[in-house]
Formats: sequence, C-alpha cells, structure tokens
Amino acid sequence: MPKTPEQWLEQAAPETKTGIFKLFLGYAPGVGKTYNMLSEAIRRKRRGEDAVIGIIETHGRKGIAELAAQLETVPRRPLEYKGALFEEMDLDAILARKPSVVLIDELAHTNVEGSRHKKRYEDVLEILQAKIDVLSTMNIQHLESATPTVMSITGIQVRETVPDWVLERANEIVMADLTPEALQTRMRRGDIYPVDRAEKALANFFRQGNLLALRELALRQVAQSVDRNLEAYLTKKHMDQNWGVSERIAVSISSNTSSQNLIARGARLAKGVDASEFYVAHVDTGDEPEDSDRQSLAANIRFAENLNAKVIILKGKDIAKALGEFARDYKITQIIVGRSAIRGWEQYLYLNSLMRFLRAAPDIDVHIVNQKPR
Repeated sequence: MPKTPEQWLEQAAPETKTGIFKLFLGYAPGVGKTYNMLSEAIRRKRRGEDAVIGIIETHGRKGIAELAAQLETVPRRPLEYKGALFEEMDLDAILARKPSVVLIDELAHTNVEGSRHKKRYEDVLEILQAKIDVLSTMNIQHLESATPTVMSITGIQVRETVPDWVLERANEIVMADLTPEALQTRMRRGDIYPVDRAEKALANFFRQGNLLALRELALRQVAQSVDRNLEAYLTKKHMDQNWGVSERIAVSISSNTSSQNLIARGARLAKGVDASEFYVAHVDTGDEPEDSDRQSLAANIRFAENLNAKVIILKGKDIAKALGEFARDYKITQIIVGRSAIRGWEQYLYLNSLMRFLRAAPDIDVHIVNQKPR
C-alpha cells in the first residue's frame, strides 16, 4: 500500500538522522541544474567522499557527459514494458552499494511499471532513509502547486509533478540560475537542444516572457525554503523573537463591515513592503453570533480571500491574548487593528485590551485605524 505524505515525512524527517537531501532547482532546461550537481559531487569526491551517480540524463550535452565520466555510475536496471525495453535507476543496487552520496537527476520522473515505486522521488525518500545523502534536480514547473500557474503562463500541461511536501523534506534548495537572455543565447548555440530545434523552442516555451515568469516562480520557492529554514532554526533554538528578515502583515477583523477597509489597507501595506505573508485573523470567542453578524463576517472573510490573504480563525475568550499569541507564533511584524470612535469607559477598556495584546506579542508594529461604529 503506498505511503501517505505524513508517513514519508515522519520516517524521513531531517531530525531522524537520515541522509541529507539537497535539491538543485531551476526554471527551465539548460539553466545548469545537472551541471552544478555534478560539479558539487566531483568536489566532494576530491575531498574523499564516496559519491556515485544513481542516474543522470545528459540529453546529448557534451559538458554534462564529460563531468559524469569523472564519477562512478551505478548500472541501470533493464525493465520490459509492453514489449519494449527500458532502463531505470536501480534502487536496490544503490542501497547495496551504499555510497555516502548519490546523484539522482530529474526528481519528477515517473518510473516504468514494474519498478518498486511509481515515482522517482519515492526512490529518493527510501535512499534517504538508508542514511545516504542525495543530490537531485528538478524544474519549478514540476512542482505540484505551480502547475496551474505554469499552464496559464506557457499553455503547457505538465504531467509529471512532485508534491510540495517533498520539497519541504529537502535540507537545502539551491537555485541553478541563469538570466533569460543568457539561456536564450545557449539555446541558439545549440547547447541545450540541437540547433534545428532551437528556433521552434525560442518561439514557444523559451519565449522571454515565459522565462521571466518561471524564473520568478523558482526564486520565490527558494525564498520560501530559506524562510522555513530560519523558522526551524528559531524554533530549535527556542528563540521567540522575530528577526524581521521578511515582513509578515496581519489584520485583525471582526464582523464589523468596516473590517473590509482594514483588510484593503493591509493588502496595500503587504504589497508595498513586499511581505512574505499576509494574514487576516478573527477571534471566535465562542459566543453565538446573530445572523447579521455571521453574514457580515462571512463577507469579510470572502473579501480577504479575494485579496489573497490567509485567513486564520482563532479560538479564545480573551481576544487580546489570542491575537498576541497568534502574532508571536506566526512571527508577525506588523498588525492592523480597528478602533471605533469610543469614549469614556469603553476607551479605557480598549486601551487595556491593547496593552494586554502588546504584552503577549512584543517586537511588533501596531497600526490603529479608526472605524465607523456599527
């Protein structure tokens, strides 16, 4: 029975002392993923590490073939499927050889029927469980969550994908980068595909607009990986403070229809500071709301989602404390809260609530915006 993503992550998590997984991510063929992977493996070999090739696809590229010749290659496994003979990576041979590091190209590859696993990334996860380091490659268009965007950009339906949770397992993601102009020059020289295919490729997938958009997708993925690594480091070291490396904007909302103004302001702020995350948070105190309040809250949430906010529903009787814990846990750097035109005793309660929030969520900028009363 196939393993679930949770089972793979539990068994192959970095803290269980499995192999180290390093992924070379690119945005198009020819940017240098395989070349960079081979170059690192050769450096490791010179330092005395036992580095071998599990599988490399040269695609007829001379530079790749010359580098691959400098490393031992584990022979492929022949498999017959529908009367034709195929060669796949030999998982059992790699496990028996037990090198310190193995190179596995094209992570998104689908194995021929008859292989132990359907997908190559599953082979990689089993190798990591055997405490063997893995260097691998893939392009951003093969990331499962990116495929709808890639389809809208290029018009190409990507069939072979890798689930996002597999990339979360990677200990390190390295961007194999090249400017679109340089990549197009390589294409015209015949360094990527034969020259007779170059012009057709340049007029289709390798159009500059496509390459710019795909490159941005890949850069964002690497940035998210770096962000996750920082979060993991802070958690491991029991550090509660937010170092403010990237902005995380939050908006606190209620069922008040004026909350949509707060959300819009938060969206503008998030865009203006190029925030890595934009959240809209609502605290459910457990009280039964009136139908009108329930409907206006639902409208506020829909409005937030339309502005690409991540909506977080919190639970707690103490709104200030719940928001403070949320701001701390999510490393929020700036939060927008509403303030009705209140006076007297209500103003005292509001200020008291604000101070409780600040005690629960230190090192945060608070934007207080006047709202129309109900």
